[in-house]
Amino acid sequence: MTLREALKQGAGELRGAQVPSPVLAAELLLLHVLEVDRAWLYAHAADSLDAASASRFHELISRRAAGMPTQYLTGRQEFWGLDLEVTPDVLIPRPETEHVVEVALARLGQERSQAPLGIADVGTGSGCLAVALASELARARVFASDISPRALAVARRNAARHSLAARIAFVESNLLAAFRARSLDLIVSNPPYLGSKEAASLPREVGEHEPHAALFAGEEGVEIYPALIAQAAERLVPGGLLVLELGYGASVRVRALADPALWREIEITNDLAGIPRVFAASRR
Repeated sequence: MTLREALKQGAGELRGAQVPSPVLAAELLLLHVLEVDRAWLYAHAADSLDAASASRFHELISRRAAGMPTQYLTGRQEFWGLDLEVTPDVLIPRPETEHVVEVALARLGQERSQAPLGIADVGTGSGCLAVALASELARARVFASDISPRALAVARRNAARHSLAARIAFVESNLLAAFRARSLDLIVSNPPYLGSKEAASLPREVGEHEPHAALFAGEEGVEIYPALIAQAAERLVPGGLLVLELGYGASVRVRALADPALWREIEITNDLAGIPRVFAASRR
């Protein structure tokens, strides 16, 4: 079997299983098995696929057809131009979450971005936000917190992968419980924001494979925000910045949690689909 034939066969199996973007998924899995890039694959499409690689590719195709996300099969996901490790212990970083980084950097501005900031990424998971911000803010000291030791282990490896381990500390903490009052300049978070009532409607890749602790936050999906915003008000320095990712339809309720006596410059930013995606506010 040639590489072209293997790719066609794998894509066909995924298409029959109603896997989204079957050709792309098959291609990514074959690239992973062969440890090559896309240019090499298409330049050598007529080459034969050896038996061991064919067996491994078929195994991965079968697991993807059964619902396992491609990112967990390859162990990789790109975020903010960074190649990150992902495992079933962490949420797969989404492109929408990059808006949290964009808003944080825009709100900080050039002058503050060059200062020695204290930053906390709450519920760090893979460490995507912590690593992205550390890569952009050369003088920042970043704290990546999570309640899951297994998630923190993944985040540590991602920090080391990008030579940022010296500037990111990893903290096992429930929200901001481990942090002192008035100790942080920036708090970011992509918290769990799905409601348990939504579980039955989720794609199987999400509902059956991604960690529920990183997905669900009670019946409605907004239950974590009150405590997170209240704790952030205590931990941020005056003028400190809070930037949170929002679940679908949560913007009005989350904005209402920001007491104008404590917060100023409250803004909601839409994602590329026009969905309110990021809450940002500065501590008075």
